[in-house]
Amino acid sequence: MLRNKLSCYFSSMQRNLFPGFSEELGPTTDKHLKVIVALDMIQVENFTAYKNPFAVGRRPVSRDAMARAFIAKSILNIPSTVALIDRLKVDKVLRRLCGFEGKIPCEGTFSNAFLEFAEQGLAAKIHDVLVSEMYADRLVGHISRDATAIESREKVSRTPDEAHAEMVATFKRGRPKKDEVRPEKEPSRIEKQLGMSLNEMLADLPKGADIGGKKNSQGHSEHWIGYKLHMDVDDLGTPISAIVTSASMHDSGAAIPLETATNLKVKSLYTLMDAAYNSDHIKTYINDAGKVAIIDPKKPKGGEKIPLAPAEKERYKIRTTVERTNSTIKDDFGGRYVRVRGHQKVTSHLMFGVLAMTALRIVNNFL
Repeated sequence: MLRNKLSCYFSSMQRNLFPGFSEELGPTTDKHLKVIVALDMIQVENFTAYKNPFAVGRRPVSRDAMARAFIAKSILNIPSTVALIDRLKVDKVLRRLCGFEGKIPCEGTFSNAFLEFAEQGLAAKIHDVLVSEMYADRLVGHISRDATAIESREKVSRTPDEAHAEMVATFKRGRPKKDEVRPEKEPSRIEKQLGMSLNEMLADLPKGADIGGKKNSQGHSEHWIGYKLHMDVDDLGTPISAIVTSASMHDSGAAIPLETATNLKVKSLYTLMDAAYNSDHIKTYINDAGKVAIIDPKKPKGGEKIPLAPAEKERYKIRTTVERTNSTIKDDFGGRYVRVRGHQKVTSHLMFGVLAMTALRIVNNFL
């Protein structure tokens, strides 16, 4: 199936591009070859929707070419749409690969097309189809799960101190004072998710830009404004599922939605998570699906941390693949260059990078 999927687009590239290629358009770099392979795997033309060509008004610019350009933007790690347009104007090879003929569209046209793709959830839909097709007859040993910070250029009304004070007020601990009446505790997000469908779980997750915080490897607190990218990856670091939420949401809130989405696309045996996901509800949900959850245990207050069993400890080492994948998405596929605002657009930007990375890793790992 994989070889057939790679054949059509690549053969057309050979016929139309490579004869007299270097003389006409210039040399092909390794990055150009990555774009060719990714576009061949993705075949975005099977998913883009055209407007009626007989409608009144000027015919829209090819959405196939625009979608290919955004995929190439992620692979080439181009920071902005303006920089992408400048690259297309001077790079004849890239321009031909994307399918642009004649004048390159203006920034406004690219922005309108990107908004269409974001509203359609185009990149996420293609990613789901690609993963489902490639893993239909495969068994995955381990699914590794983690979240990473995504900074954006958005304003929030709260400061880090106000956010912390709000959290303390919401989760007040200890015995109530005399005559103090506390409202009945509401079910947690994880408890609610146990009775929801996948679409209901995704709709319930917080999506607005917010303040996130965590401790780094040196134990110092760090804060950022923006979002979190939650991902499941396989043993070889190929993204299987991805969700974007507010930065303030705890990592564990995305565990059950990710597990559900992943189980719809691949068959796997183990799910590996760090201590942030240590919850009996999460463990039970994964075990009930016929899998084994391996979660790094938390260190109890005033006590000693109970280590994993030797076999689990050895398997848990594989979880570093998701950490490396998070770094690769941010360093090489545009994750550090979020220049759009709003959850819908930020998700689309990140998913174009996830989609491109997935296509390249499938080719590298399976072909």
